[in-house]
Amino acid sequence: MAGAKITALGCYVPPRVLTNKDLEKMVETSDEWILQRVGIRERHIAAPEMATSDMAVLAACAALNQRGMAGHEVEAILICTVTPDMMFPSTACLVQDRIGAKGAWGFDLVAACSGFIYGLTTAAHLVMSGAHKNVLVIGADTMSRILDYTDRTTCILFGDAAGAMLVESAEAGQGFLDFLNEIDGSGGDALKMPAGGSRMPASADTVANRLHFVKQEGQTVFKYAVRKTHEVCNELLSRHGLSAQDIKLLIPHQANARIINAAAERLGLREDQVVINIDQYGNTTAATIPLATRDAIESGRLKKGDLVLFASVGAGFTVGANLWRWEY
Repeated sequence: MAGAKITALGCYVPPRVLTNKDLEKMVETSDEWILQRVGIRERHIAAPEMATSDMAVLAACAALNQRGMAGHEVEAILICTVTPDMMFPSTACLVQDRIGAKGAWGFDLVAACSGFIYGLTTAAHLVMSGAHKNVLVIGADTMSRILDYTDRTTCILFGDAAGAMLVESAEAGQGFLDFLNEIDGSGGDALKMPAGGSRMPASADTVANRLHFVKQEGQTVFKYAVRKTHEVCNELLSRHGLSAQDIKLLIPHQANARIINAAAERLGLREDQVVINIDQYGNTTAATIPLATRDAIESGRLKKGDLVLFASVGAGFTVGANLWRWEY
């Protein structure tokens, strides 16, 4: 099989900032409590007229411009999101039209916070199989639209953003090395949006009861995320005879700084091997990994030839890890 490598990266973060001090005026919480519990200082919120596809297009264009590629050259588009513009058509269709990717196909991939890792896994295999020369993977979520700003346990956590990576064909052994993804539906009730689907269609009652917002059992999610992040990363490295010290960076999903630190400690990683930027953006769901990757590149922490491990746990539960050799 051919190889698959990441050749470009683009991100979009809305300019409006919602700080912990702002949240103190909206809900019973404090800057100190939020920092201690989750490590977030601020998050970015999309303008009222901006939808998920708008952010996805801006991230996609940034990635394509970095690569010097026109929209019509894109062969497939994967949109990783839990906040599509609408139930249908897919957000992938909307993005395909606006970037001029004529002839491309694609779809929306729903795996919550693990969405981007699942998207990278899928894109790598589409390219390695020879079916496509390139696949555009976009993680985009407008989480502010499904947050209950009277619920201090959830509204403090999330922000809005989008990130895109272009995956292209490469020589065998370059770029993508391996993955380990899994789902565990037994944890589905711990993190969900109850209403809006076929189980509980929108009604006056579901709206009145605030069932179209994120609901979470925090401790259940925390414990599962720490355990599974460690397990999948450790197993993936073991497959290749690698230890934690062999990788340059772990770029984890940014859900909670305490989750990241606890998992990293179990893996035996040094502080300089782990990327944490949740303080600046909050949990942007499918966009956290491209955002963290961009920041690692801009700070000089990720360079060509480095071995990088992506990892995430999300609602579902979904779990994923990817091992890549960084190629640009």
